[in-house]
Amino acid sequence: MRTLFTASLMVASICALTPFATQAQGQQGALPEGAGKSAVEAVCTGCHRTNEITQSSGYTRDGWKELTSTMINLSPSPDTENAILDYLAQKFPPNYNKRAAKLVSGPLEVAFKEWVMPTLGQRSRDPIQAEDGTIWWVGQFGNLMGRLDPRTGEMKEYPLPPNAFPHTIELDPNGNPWYTGNKNGSVGRLDPATGKITEYKMPDPNAKDPHTLVFNREGIAFFTLQNSNMVGRLNPETGDIKLITSPVSDSKPYGIKVAADGSIWWACNGAPCLFKMDPATMELKEYKLPLGGTTVRRLDLAEDGMIWYVNSGKGRIGRLDPKTGQATEWDSPSGPRSHPYAIVVMNGGVWYNESGVRPDPLVRFDIKTETFQSWPIPSGSIYAGIWRHGRATREGNLLIHQTSTNRIIQVMPKRQAASR
Repeated sequence: MRTLFTASLMVASICALTPFATQAQGQQGALPEGAGKSAVEAVCTGCHRTNEITQSSGYTRDGWKELTSTMINLSPSPDTENAILDYLAQKFPPNYNKRAAKLVSGPLEVAFKEWVMPTLGQRSRDPIQAEDGTIWWVGQFGNLMGRLDPRTGEMKEYPLPPNAFPHTIELDPNGNPWYTGNKNGSVGRLDPATGKITEYKMPDPNAKDPHTLVFNREGIAFFTLQNSNMVGRLNPETGDIKLITSPVSDSKPYGIKVAADGSIWWACNGAPCLFKMDPATMELKEYKLPLGGTTVRRLDLAEDGMIWYVNSGKGRIGRLDPKTGQATEWDSPSGPRSHPYAIVVMNGGVWYNESGVRPDPLVRFDIKTETFQSWPIPSGSIYAGIWRHGRATREGNLLIHQTSTNRIIQVMPKRQAASR
């Protein structure tokens, strides 16, 4: 009774700090019986589904302690903490063969620099570099935006309007940070000097989930709405929002980019397609991808005009030539269930991750040699989390994150090692 009561108080506390916690649905993956199960159910499943536990590759007791410490502070209730850690360590010890990644060695060396975000359990994500070198991010579950000075490590977090739960952050041509209100149907702009938020609500009640946002050179915003099956355009000067529905049913518009010619490209996370959109008329041109079962979370544009994308549904990466419509794909090292997710094209390579395996590997595909190399993405002394969206820095580094462990990470390619 004591453990259950303490756990109930603890989950109430964390849910008060993290309102999205109350939205946990579909508690998939039944937990095995054992001492401490009730504490895990009371605390952990208040914020995420049990399959996040049952499908994990497991950790030692110290590993579980490090992981849970990024989500919730259990130190005021040591009995509850011990019950949870003992249970997780016993029932879910390290199982490195479960959903194991196939890591590929190669000549490139990289270094990882990590920062842990202040608010626990915030699901930090989508870091982007500002002109002054600072790094902005959003905490989706924490309902906040944040700014990091990588030179000093100083961080500041800004609360957002209730139920915004931002899915991404983007900077407009003037350097102002914007977010998409994924839960309250909005797009917002932050004034860092005052903390004031200017909200732009969706004009259509069916437009419920603004997702990923980009700006063109003219300062016009374009954004996807995944489950609403829509794409939107916002003029910040007038506040005018125009929405269109994808002509492909349940195509789930997801990643979105602006090409050098000003055209807008977006990916389908529910169908085998990419779309090119005219920014003025919002007229669409569909590019069908060759394999059934293809779904594309994100895409990026190379300097030569090629469109690179992750084939999340088939465990591949692909390249589309927009002039010919021809698509070429390569199998990702960890296979058809590797679920490639984020993608950035830089330094002659395609950088992405394999989110369906453990650890979550950072993969580089060398465009010239068509070869792969990969590294496990760290989260402190453990490997836990998913990289969902990233960007390159002006210095040629890569900004990524691990949502499960509250981390923003800078990946720094170091040098080409001697040939082996």
